[in-house]
Amino acid sequence: MTSRPSLLLLVLALLPTPAVAALSRAEQTMIRTVDAEQQRTTDFLATIVNQNSGTMDLAGVEAVRRMVEPEFAALGFKTEWIDMKEAGRAGHLVARHTGAKRGKRLLLIAHLDTVFELDSPFQRWQVEGARAHGPGAGDDKGGIAVIVAALRAMQAAGTLKNANITVFLTGDEEDAGPPLTVSRRDLVAEGRKADAALDFEDLAIDDGPNGPVEMGSIARRSAGSWTLTVTGRSAHSAGVGAGNYGAIYELARIIDQFRRELPEERLTYNVGLIGGGQSATLDAGRIRLEATGKTNIIAATAVARGDLRAISPEQIERAHEKMRVIVAQSLTGAKAEISFDEDSYPPMPPTEGNRALLARLNGVNRDMGLTEMGELDPSKRGAGDISFVAADLDGLVGLGPSSDGSHTDKEVVDVPSIFKQAKRAAILMSRLANQRR
Repeated sequence: MTSRPSLLLLVLALLPTPAVAALSRAEQTMIRTVDAEQQRTTDFLATIVNQNSGTMDLAGVEAVRRMVEPEFAALGFKTEWIDMKEAGRAGHLVARHTGAKRGKRLLLIAHLDTVFELDSPFQRWQVEGARAHGPGAGDDKGGIAVIVAALRAMQAAGTLKNANITVFLTGDEEDAGPPLTVSRRDLVAEGRKADAALDFEDLAIDDGPNGPVEMGSIARRSAGSWTLTVTGRSAHSAGVGAGNYGAIYELARIIDQFRRELPEERLTYNVGLIGGGQSATLDAGRIRLEATGKTNIIAATAVARGDLRAISPEQIERAHEKMRVIVAQSLTGAKAEISFDEDSYPPMPPTEGNRALLARLNGVNRDMGLTEMGELDPSKRGAGDISFVAADLDGLVGLGPSSDGSHTDKEVVDVPSIFKQAKRAAILMSRLANQRR
């Protein structure tokens, strides 16, 4: 294992160069620029990976911001830091470029933070052949590297000067600060000014008949949590039954009925936390549950927490209504209540506008001599920041590099994919920026 970049460039030099016959002169310049700056891009990524920026390491997130901000300033972007201390988070970096043409206004989305806090042993960038390990190497510092490389290629080709682009780098994507009405307020506002959103999280790879294939992502499901609380009549266990099964039996009935009656396509329901007894108390953050009791006492209370993921607001409301009906059907004299967290990630439904963006990307793929991408099943992606702007504009997900092991100490990025994705993004953004809105 080695971290010497010269070996990495040797590997990259042996990779095949895509066909460029169908590309314009400016687009061919973008291809050459990305290739010529491979070492620069890799060094930049290594630098920001080596700076911890776990979501709750506020100083670390701001340190990465200071490393990234000059890259945009050098390209003529005006930058702004939006402080998010009121939501308990560091903040967001916004970079805006105003072009000379009235083409599509683009919103590029990525994030500065990672899941690896200061106490994580996984802290450093390390290269192994054409792959590199490191916290955020793919999710999502690799995405930031793709954005910077693509914009530099556009500048070299002369297509950036006419482009209207806003880059929005959140500082808390991995653990969004509450309430979301505050921590995502500014992102929503930028979405309302734009015509298309491009999300630079990792490239989707799926299983094809002949092996792994690259996929386009035009949808993401929501992520919302619920809390179920059941109270029953406490009594000696010898009297269980005959109309008094207590809180735990009733909770079990409800969640099993959820399991049997909720399922529909692209909807998932999960119980992540459960407990009951003579007492059951959730902490303020609703991530720890303390239960006490004895085996010879009918349980007086039980609590469950879980999540629900859906593809549309209508599907969310349908599921919520089914859950309310099930909860109301008390069969044992226990009392049950369900609540749904207001702070939840909205869905990004698959729309014709999103499909049109994927078609534009596939036009780039054809012209670069690359395989066209099919649509990824939305259930294979988690929730993301682009969903907060999905109600206002068309969007495309997965313009970041190919990576694996995200959120674990096995996180690895496929380094050559950074450059391929930067070329795709530069050409796509140039074409969109030249398209009248």
